[in-house]
Amino acid sequence: MIILDEQILRQQRELLFRWRIRVRQIGFNIGRAGIQDEEIIPLLLRNKSATFFTRDAGFCDPALCHNHYCLVHLPIDKSEVATYVRRVLRHPQLDTQRKRIGKLIRASRRGLVVWQRNVQGEVHYSWA
Repeated sequence: MIILDEQILRQQRELLFRWRIRVRQIGFNIGRAGIQDEEIIPLLLRNKSATFFTRDAGFCDPALCHNHYCLVHLPIDKSEVATYVRRVLRHPQLDTQRKRIGKLIRASRRGLVVWQRNVQGEVHYSWA
């Protein structure tokens, strides 16, 4: 299940739908509007194997890695979210749910930085 943070623009969610990427968005069709950040991790745990996309830097903490979900931090412009969601989901190292689970991913123009639960250090991937 792909979950978007509540702060992701409606137009970006709709663009993902047009690209046939099935997503749910907090406050729209999962969770409730106004959910607090500390309530999101329990929501992810209830929705097994979720991949959560957010622009909120508070979720870019390797200590949040868990074997039941994936966190993707997008430190990019709000108008580019859909493009980066699609790029992450199509990346050969992350193109299946199984490959993503247990990871924290920071996806930016420069590439991907990936942390994994119980693994020391970070791994870098390019977009090419």
